[in-house]
Parts: sequence; structure tokens; C-alpha cells
Amino acid sequence: MSVDPMTYEAQFFGFTPQTCMLRIYIAFQDYLFEVMQAVEQVILKKLDGIPDCDISPVQIRKCTEKFLCFMKGHFDNLFSKMEQLFLQLILRIPSNILLPEDKCKETPYSEEDFQHLQKEIEQLQEKYKTELCTKQALLAELEEQKIVQAKLKQTLTFFDELHNVGRDHGTGDFRESLVSLVQNSRKLQNIRDNVEKESKRLKIS
Repeated sequence: MSVDPMTYEAQFFGFTPQTCMLRIYIAFQDYLFEVMQAVEQVILKKLDGIPDCDISPVQIRKCTEKFLCFMKGHFDNLFSKMEQLFLQLILRIPSNILLPEDKCKETPYSEEDFQHLQKEIEQLQEKYKTELCTKQALLAELEEQKIVQAKLKQTLTFFDELHNVGRDHGTGDFRESLVSLVQNSRKLQNIRDNVEKESKRLKIS
């Protein structure tokens, strides 16, 4: 039997070629033994019909066993040659043939192609890092916006409460009062500035 594992052929056939040949060998041997047993039975029946026959069944068995060894020797010799032909010409996949699942290996990549792919991988990694940093910055900005919105909501709530207090005490519209207060505050600021200027002028004179 061949010692070549023939793994690629086993991948295609689903069994090793050596296993196939072994089963064929065993089947031929079994058939040869059955034939010799049948021949022996026929000879014994023929001898039973011959009166005063000196040939005993033991002699017949020895002759059939001897003939079986002769046939087995020739069969082994022929089967060895047949096995070589089968394994080399029938059950072997040529080196230039690829299985469908290995078609991707049909076009080999050069060193230049490998470098190009490596460069693309590095570019994709850099792009991923940039997008990740951008995402983190956007998330941080979103958190800041949430804080600002919360403070704005708190301020609006405060103004609404002041408006309600003013309305309860009969001060009218709080927003109008606030606008008037701001205007009066500006007027007072202008008056104070004028007084300070006049005071400085009098001191100088």
C-alpha cells in the first residue's frame, strides 16, 4: 500500500484513495475464497458419484488450499500493479487542478500587492481612530449641551417663579417690570457717571 497520505484527494473524494484500494483488495480476496470453496464443493460432489474413488476430502482440501495460495500470490502481484496505476492515474488530482473551495489560491499575490494591502489596512486603522476621536468629541459636546440646557431650563423656571410671585403681589407683568428696571438702572448709571465727572471738574478748578 502507498504511504503517501494524499490529503488533497481525500478532501475531494471524502475518503483516502488508499482506503478505497484496501476495500477493493479485501473484496477481491473474499470473492476468491468464496470461489475456491464453491469449487471444492463441486469437486467433492463429483467424487461422490465415482465408485471406489481413492481421493479423500482431506486431499481435496489440501489441493484447494495449495491452489488458493497460488492464486493469492498471483493476485497480490497483479493487485500491486493495479494499485499503482489507480493511485497515479485515476485517484490522484493533478497538481494544476484546484478544488472549488481553493479557487481563491489560484491567483498568487506578489510582494507589491501585499505591501499595498498592508498600506490600505494602516489607512483604515487611522481612519477608524480619527472617527473614534470625532465620536468622543461629539459625545462630550452633547454632554455640555445637556448641561447648558439644564441650566437654561433652571433659569427659565426661576423667572417663571418670579413672575408668579410678582403677579401674586399685584406688580403686573414681571417681564415688563424687569425691562423697566433695566432701563432705570441704566439711567441711574448715566447720572452717576455725570456726577462723578462734574465732581472731578470742580476739584480741578
